[in-house]
Amino acid sequence: MPIDYVSRFPVDDEELSDLHARAFGGDAQRVTPWAARLDRHALTWIGARDAGRLIGFVQVCWDGGEHAFLLDTAVDPGWQHRGVGTGLVRAAVADVTAAGCAWLHVDFEDHLSTFYLDRCGFRPTAAGVLRLTGRSTAADVGGVR
Repeated sequence: MPIDYVSRFPVDDEELSDLHARAFGGDAQRVTPWAARLDRHALTWIGARDAGRLIGFVQVCWDGGEHAFLLDTAVDPGWQHRGVGTGLVRAAVADVTAAGCAWLHVDFEDHLSTFYLDRCGFRPTAAGVLRLTGRSTAADVGGVR
């Protein structure tokens, strides 16, 4: 039976939270309000299902114009390295292209370089990130007090 990739599927917060816990090693008892978040912030989201069971997920947020941002790519550990993640990204690219976006951004940890760069076709670029948690004040930016 082939894997079904479904855009903007009706989200069950418990089901998606459970997938995230399996994929990222989080707390399986903690339920995140995914449906409300996606409704408010996402251009699209894709679910990968095998016989109805959610085995993969990705969301795409955007700026309302030309730039979209790939987030939360998650694949059940039992399905990793079988093309599910690539299928999710491919479906997200189709949705983002149809929405008229010109750019799809993603950031990732080093160990995911082969996946995003080689398998999904992203190209490396200079970028920056600022950690906001664990800082005492906004004035800590750039050493300004």
